[in-house]
Amino acid sequence: MLGSTHGTLTTDSRRARVIACGEQPSPVVHGRPADVDDLDVSGRPLYAGVPDLDRFFRPGSVAVVGASDTEGRPNTGITRQLMAWAERVGARLHPVHPTRRSVFGLPCFPSVADLPEQVDLAVLLVGDPLAVIGELSEAKVKFAVAFASGFAETGAEGAAAQDRLAAAVRRSGLRLLGPNTNLNAFERFRDDLEGPAVALITQSGHQGRPVFAMQELGVRLSHWAPTGNEADLETADFISYFSERPEIGAIACYVEGLKDGRSFLLAADRAARRGVPVVAVKVGRTEAGARTAASHTGKLTGADTVVDAAMRQYGVIRVDGLDELQDTAALLARARAPLADGVAVYSISGGTGAHFSDLATAAGLRLPDLSAAKQAELHQWIPEYLSVANPVDNGGHPVGDWRGPKIIDAILADPAVGVLICPITGPFPPMSDKLAQDLVDAAERTDKLVCVVWGSPVGTEAAYRETLLGSARVATFRTFANCITAVRAYLEHHRFVAAYRSPFDEAPRTPSPSFRKAQALMRPGQQLSEHAAKQLLRAYGIRVPREQLVTSAAAAVRAAGLVGYPVVMKASGAQIAHKTELGLVKIGLTSASQVRDAYRELTDIARYEGISLDGVLVCQMVERGVEMVVGVTHDRLFGPTVTVGLGGVLVEVLRDTAVRVPPFGEDQARGMLRELRGRALLDGVRGAPPVDVDALVEVVLRVQRMALELGDDIAELDVNPLMVLPRGQGAVALDALVVCR
Repeated sequence: MLGSTHGTLTTDSRRARVIACGEQPSPVVHGRPADVDDLDVSGRPLYAGVPDLDRFFRPGSVAVVGASDTEGRPNTGITRQLMAWAERVGARLHPVHPTRRSVFGLPCFPSVADLPEQVDLAVLLVGDPLAVIGELSEAKVKFAVAFASGFAETGAEGAAAQDRLAAAVRRSGLRLLGPNTNLNAFERFRDDLEGPAVALITQSGHQGRPVFAMQELGVRLSHWAPTGNEADLETADFISYFSERPEIGAIACYVEGLKDGRSFLLAADRAARRGVPVVAVKVGRTEAGARTAASHTGKLTGADTVVDAAMRQYGVIRVDGLDELQDTAALLARARAPLADGVAVYSISGGTGAHFSDLATAAGLRLPDLSAAKQAELHQWIPEYLSVANPVDNGGHPVGDWRGPKIIDAILADPAVGVLICPITGPFPPMSDKLAQDLVDAAERTDKLVCVVWGSPVGTEAAYRETLLGSARVATFRTFANCITAVRAYLEHHRFVAAYRSPFDEAPRTPSPSFRKAQALMRPGQQLSEHAAKQLLRAYGIRVPREQLVTSAAAAVRAAGLVGYPVVMKASGAQIAHKTELGLVKIGLTSASQVRDAYRELTDIARYEGISLDGVLVCQMVERGVEMVVGVTHDRLFGPTVTVGLGGVLVEVLRDTAVRVPPFGEDQARGMLRELRGRALLDGVRGAPPVDVDALVEVVLRVQRMALELGDDIAELDVNPLMVLPRGQGAVALDALVVCR
């Protein structure tokens, strides 16, 4: 379920406490109260609701508020387009205007209240949509579209006006598209194309034009949702809806800012469960892009590293360019699931094959060597001096005769090959014409994917325009890069879907026994001392060193004897963020005299710096292992997020980290470790033993549980360093920083 019916799902920082105390929260999800079983431990919905948008895209009746037939007026052109669209979808259209008797020969009504029937959709051609929301509500209109601009995209004053509009819509019971949207939903879609369709979602209408134009290349497009400022209906709503449509093979999105991270992930989860690929261009990789996106749509773009990680976590395929968006979405919509993940490259030029193979391999595609038997078979038709291992170089001449189809069929018959790619760098008729036709014919005979890169800059050749684009089975590209991007996404998507287990199915519904214990340690608006932070970790079963908090030199000596030499001594206080820089850490102490001296020195420094201490920690010294960091931060869009990476000073120097948004399972936790550039350190390098990866994964999952139960109360949590010991020996949190919200 996606959040509230008419706005962002807000996150109450006390909901976990509400559940723990036995009270039942009642969030509204698309107009109905959520069942308690549908909520996670923090009171958030676990499943995406699907808005019933059938009557938006296929209404039985439409009201055009502000309709006009006066030539030269903007509303006149819009009214004319809406009339044509209503006729195509079989809807009855009713013009509404207070001073007109008729519009384009149709009876015009002074208000929505005067309409002869209840309408499904009201299109608002008025400068202030807020003024008519109450009237639409009384008339029980299901959907409305607001084209008006001047809202959140213009700054604080516009954002306030949008908040008032959103609040009115929430009260009304209708669903609103916009404001600051356009006519893209009412475009003329070709109805003569077959096969699975691409559904399009854009926050900027112009950015969807390249995808819409794919219809002229034979790719079916079924819907276009221009979401605008998303005062109510948002990208997530349309992803959920499109995921349920049987005719839709892929969803293509241009996203400038996410309205609510949780809603987006729930929608992406719904698509992943159903195997529907979501391909997205998401603006905001750079600071400049983020600023521009905010000015356009008035939304939070979110920390891009978190957005990127969250999309990968739920299988959303992120691409950079609109050309990649159209090519990748088209391939994923139309191609059958792969029978194997091997890619074979076939060309009439050794240079072309080698070049493409280099790029494909660098991008992570697997180009398996064809078997010795398969190579011997190919050499029946290809000269012995040419390589047929993969890439396959035919030398040119076999393309022109009966050998061409046999070579293609033989490659496709190899069980290791799931994708055949043939780069044709330029037209050279009649050879290129026959090659294109042979590839199209072969694609009809196989269940495997056949791709062609037509490299001619002209693009008017019959082999391209008629033969290749005329085939629904061949995926045709214009550049090497787009082909590789799309094929990689195709293979990764099907691997992802085959292994996908929704984290929401296993998300905890009730607080753990640790929760109440942890609650007592939280200090709203304050930073915890290291001692208190480690108590919080202990509450969640995370191992910390043997240690004691002392308030005198004599007690420090006794504690050292109990802990066992050598020891580490650290000042502990809520004001201390970076102890090492202040000289508030002493390591490798091996005698009582060193411990007494260290205690005096630490307390003297603290007095000099004006730092209040709750005591000095005398800690077990743990040396042998790999230092990692595991932490929780609070993202503006997604809420609590969990990070793991190389720890100690390396976390600031290398910034080698991976991020996930809770909830997630063990597979995702292990996936985080695979993403680290320094992953080899965990396996042991230069004679060092491999470390206890299982224990590290367990810590990540326990920290995730903290994020789920306490995340709204934690501004920042850093376990750094987490010393991961040799295999079988566990992991120990040597230090921890917790800042409460």
